Parts: sequence; structure tokens; C-alpha cells
Amino acid sequence: MFTERSLPDDVAAVRAAHAPDCLVLDASADFETIPPAAAEDLGLLVESLDPATYPSEWLPDDAPALLVRYAGSDFTIGMPGDGTVVWTRQTVPPTVVAKKRAEGTPEEFLDFLFAEAFVQIGLDVPEQFLPFFGEHYRELDRAVPLGPSDVYQVAAALYEAWVGLQTREVFREWADDSPRLHEAWVDAGERLEGRLADLPTAVAHGETSFPEATEFACSAIKHDLELPAPFAALDTAAYVEYGPDYAVQWAEKTFAQLVDD
Repeated sequence: MFTERSLPDDVAAVRAAHAPDCLVLDASADFETIPPAAAEDLGLLVESLDPATYPSEWLPDDAPALLVRYAGSDFTIGMPGDGTVVWTRQTVPPTVVAKKRAEGTPEEFLDFLFAEAFVQIGLDVPEQFLPFFGEHYRELDRAVPLGPSDVYQVAAALYEAWVGLQTREVFREWADDSPRLHEAWVDAGERLEGRLADLPTAVAHGETSFPEATEFACSAIKHDLELPAPFAALDTAAYVEYGPDYAVQWAEKTFAQLVDD
């Protein structure tokens, strides 16, 4: 299912700077979660496997089945919403995998996605939102009065925002060091910018769900865009510092305000 991928020089330079031992692979199929048998094929390409497990006490009783499986003992790589390029530290060395759909992704943007993965690995951020929230995931579930799939989507978005606040500092520096990748980062942000200002109105009119709006706004944070309320409150150094505590408080205040309105 996997073949090693070569990288252009500027992307290889980012890997050398942030994740020098990282293995980069193409997958022969699309996936949300790599099937366990296929994931174990990675054992033929890496030095060792170290599947992650997380306490079941972190999860609410109605957590989606895929999240329960991710927390369990199955070797799980990739989750819904992860995008075209995924990475894991459950292998030694760490591994970055491009899904089959990467073949239809514009070259410059795909190269940016690989470079972004290397930066994330180098920052040593958690691999997914569950280890980011940890025991606070139950608190987020209580703060977001929506179904389990919607809570999942909000949690994944909030995690992406927290990571994006940190990676964008590196992306800014690419203006001098990696101009092609910097331009891809800027271009991707410009494609998001037009919808941002209208997000609150779209939610109020039922044109966009709150989880969808949260996902969109949080993806814009890594592109250093100006966000509307209530999402602008996530664009702060305090979120980087306090992480899941801050995210839960934001959710509590946001939904309290939505009820008041």
C-alpha cells in the first residue's frame, strides 16, 4: 500500500530542519483511518511500531466509534478530517503519508502540506486532538450542546487552531528561506479569506452549522487571517499557553452567548 516518496529540494530542506529522520510515503488508496492490516505493513518500512493508547475515561459515553477505536489498542493512523497528508509518531522514525487523492492536489499546495507536516512533527505537538484535550475532552463534550459527531468536529478544529498558532510563525519565515512554500501558504489563505467575514451571518441564518464554521475559521488561523467573533478569541498567545483549558472556556462562553442571543 505504501511507496517511498521523493521530495523537491525546498521541501526536503524543511524536513531536514524540522523532522530529519522522517519517512515520507505515498498511499495507494484514500482513507480516513488506515485499515489495521495495511497500517501494519508500515512495519516493513520502519524500524519499529509503537501503537498509542489513551484512557477510556477521557471519552464521553456516546463518543463516536472511530474515536473509541483510536483510544484503544488498535494501531490507528489517520482520523476523519485529517486531510490529504497525515503523520504519525507511532512509528520509529516518524512517518508522513500522502493519501491517494494527493495525485489531484496542485503541486505547490501539496508540497506545502508535506512541509507543514514536518513542522508539526518538529514542534512535538500531539498527533491528534484526543491526546491534546486528554481528560478535558469530557468537559468539552459538556460545553458543546451538540451530538457526538459535532463535538468531534469542533474538537478537531480547536486542536488545528492551537497547532496553527504555532506553525504560522515558521511559515512567515519562509518568505526569505522558502519563497515557493511561503507563496503556497499565502495563496491558500487568500482562498479562505472571502468567506471568513460572513461566517457569523451564515451560522445565524442556518446556512452553515456551527461545527462547520468552527472548522473553517480554525483552519484560517494557520494562515494568519483576521477572524470574526467568536472565533477571534482563539487567535491569542493565551490559547497556545493554556491549550485545552482555554478551548473549553471558549466553548462554554461561546455557547452561553449563542443561547442568550
